[in-house]
Amino acid sequence: MATNKLLWSSKIIGVFFMMLVCTLSANAQFLRTSYFMEGTHYRQQLNPALTPTKGYFNLPVIGAVNATVGSTSLGYQDIIDIIDDGDDFYTKPDFMNRLKDNNKLNVNFSTEILSAGWYKGKNFWSFNIGLRTDIGANLTKNMFSFLNQMETIEDNWRNSNYDISGQQLNINAYTEIGLGLSRQINSRLTVGARVKALLGIGNMELKLNKVAMNANLPSDARINQLQDPAYLSSLGVDDITKLRSEIEGYHANLAVDAHLESSFKGLNLKKEDGQDYISDFEFESKDMGIAGYGFGIDLGASYKIMDNLTVSASILDLGFISWSKSSTKIASANPDPIDIKGSTYAGMIDPANAQSSVTNALNQLQNDAENYMDLVTQGDVLNYDMLQLEVGDAKESRKSRLASTLVLGAEYGFFNNKLAVGVLSTTRFVQPDALTELTFSANYRPKSWFNVALSYSAIQSAGKSFGLGLKLGPVFVGTDYMF
Repeated sequence: MATNKLLWSSKIIGVFFMMLVCTLSANAQFLRTSYFMEGTHYRQQLNPALTPTKGYFNLPVIGAVNATVGSTSLGYQDIIDIIDDGDDFYTKPDFMNRLKDNNKLNVNFSTEILSAGWYKGKNFWSFNIGLRTDIGANLTKNMFSFLNQMETIEDNWRNSNYDISGQQLNINAYTEIGLGLSRQINSRLTVGARVKALLGIGNMELKLNKVAMNANLPSDARINQLQDPAYLSSLGVDDITKLRSEIEGYHANLAVDAHLESSFKGLNLKKEDGQDYISDFEFESKDMGIAGYGFGIDLGASYKIMDNLTVSASILDLGFISWSKSSTKIASANPDPIDIKGSTYAGMIDPANAQSSVTNALNQLQNDAENYMDLVTQGDVLNYDMLQLEVGDAKESRKSRLASTLVLGAEYGFFNNKLAVGVLSTTRFVQPDALTELTFSANYRPKSWFNVALSYSAIQSAGKSFGLGLKLGPVFVGTDYMF
């Protein structure tokens, strides 16, 4: 049988890792614009108490495919910039100027493989099977400045001081099998809940706790001059003393501390011959499968304060996944730091044998400096040679929590509820930090089969987008962010 493999090189992962931070919300794992659109079942994704007017059946996969990319820093135009500029997008001043010190990001993908809902008496039941993926990251501006300057300033590595600590990546992928129930308690109160069995596909947490470097090294021109026999033969005793003082001032340091926890069946952390640390990620599709099991629950309620005013709230994805020990790999990086000290090479210089001793000292300094250069100038976010992640056995199973969401909404209706305005707050408690959105909407719903909504989400779109939703009979289309 042929083996299908997917190799992740450091360059591929690095570009993907950087591109994640450069996009902003285009839709959502749930559609905020649909929240106040009566008759649509999509709003149940935000609150299980909000029932549609009739039952539904979603076609496999194509019935509900959603994605969101939320960032604290950048917008839609950055996507265009990346496409236009290719791998060198981070060398552009406009891109660098839009970055904050810490740039938090969350990416979500979801698709309903199968979903349906139906009324039975006063109860509304729903069932779904779907795939979910949450990706969170924290990327610092210092990292992009480092990549930028290494790319654009020649020999910058020789005289530099960078601290690119604090990068973080979290991935959580699972299959969800859910059963929901909502019920109208009285004319004002409706409650709903959905319980979910979770089949874990994979989870990964990567933290670059410390990556710090600084250097003061001689230029090639200066090294060539110091290795010139004619120059060396002209040096006197005082010149040798000054030269030793100069060399003592040279230095280069690199300190790394990183940690990786991965629970993916079929994921192999590859090592090259003669190396003790990871050189690639490799997926083998034939070995992929369920890596863990979990449980989740959604809770929601809607209350009509008066005939025209309704408030609602829900908490989504309360739960966890327990990942098996056999599927878990742990890797840590705390390699011996590079510590080039000028005093080492200055101590090699013998005034009684100045020419050969200076040459030997400079050759050694040049070799050590080139090793330092090879590590810091690769231009990869995930530089395996720098990190030196060494794989160890997992001692026990591990757990990851779901990315929970708090939803709060209020709606006021006019003209016998045919026109309504609403405000919606959603806060997703994702890794590494929560993301909040505030959405204002206006809904026109003259008939049960016709509903149109216009929304404005103020935070994640940086005030530069609006949303649209349209229900026409059984057909529904919508987006939260149209730039």
